[in-house]
Amino acid sequence: MSEDNENKGERIAKVLARAGIGSRRAVERMIEARMVKIDGQVVESPATFITSVEGITVDGQKVQKAEDTRLWIYHKPTGRLTTYHDPEGRPTIFEALPENMPRVISVGRLDLNTEGLLLLTNDGGLARWLELPSTGWVRTYRVRVNGRFHHKRLEEVSKGVTIDGVSYRSVDIKLDERKEGVNQWMTVGITEGKNREVRKLLEYAGMTVNRLIRTSYGPFELGKLQRGSVNEVAQSSLKINCQEYFKEIGVKIPEPIVTSDKPKKKGKGWAKPKPKKNVKPKRKKQFRAKKEK
Repeated sequence: MSEDNENKGERIAKVLARAGIGSRRAVERMIEARMVKIDGQVVESPATFITSVEGITVDGQKVQKAEDTRLWIYHKPTGRLTTYHDPEGRPTIFEALPENMPRVISVGRLDLNTEGLLLLTNDGGLARWLELPSTGWVRTYRVRVNGRFHHKRLEEVSKGVTIDGVSYRSVDIKLDERKEGVNQWMTVGITEGKNREVRKLLEYAGMTVNRLIRTSYGPFELGKLQRGSVNEVAQSSLKINCQEYFKEIGVKIPEPIVTSDKPKKKGKGWAKPKPKKNVKPKRKKQFRAKKEK
């Protein structure tokens, strides 16, 4: 950012995203819908620069100052939508979160019938950064499929393919040796996360996905987290794994403490005393036999 821009602050869409109002795109849509105001005046452009959130309202609600960036891992069950409101009244993930959690944003989405790891954050800027393919993070899924797949098409999918005009990057696919009746389990790793990407790629190869579980997102893993449970990522882990993002927003990351990897040598049994330097060894006393009288 130039010195002039530093003096006049940051774009309002960026600041409101960091304050947890929504992703930057969502904030821009709110501005277009004339929902965002400063001191009662409607904000006309997402390029408006601000130095604080004081006096800003979104849909009549005051915007609070951004808190420290936080990240949670949520084990999404099937049957819940990744949205704040569904016109059809279907259950959402946000309705099921603990009451003591702040307002959070999902990192990407999992569709209604997909379960597993979903990242949640109170920082819209972090959410956007985590979604970018440029991070190179792999999203790993356990997939159960049904049907006879075409080996040639599966090979195309693994190398990268275009389906209905949409280009998909290369995908890592590993088939399980063991089958479950007519079903086949596999592990799929992708780096983009486009809409219904795994389902569309495997359907292209002749298979129908009947269960889809996301097990990891980059360095963050689902582990043994129970369905419907949420677990906050430790600040140390968050800042180490997302240090590029924190550098962008000017947060300093403490240097890790480097310790020696060399194991300490353990003595075997009782230690022998070290000989003293420059000390002459004691002579053995010689005993003379007494003369017989």
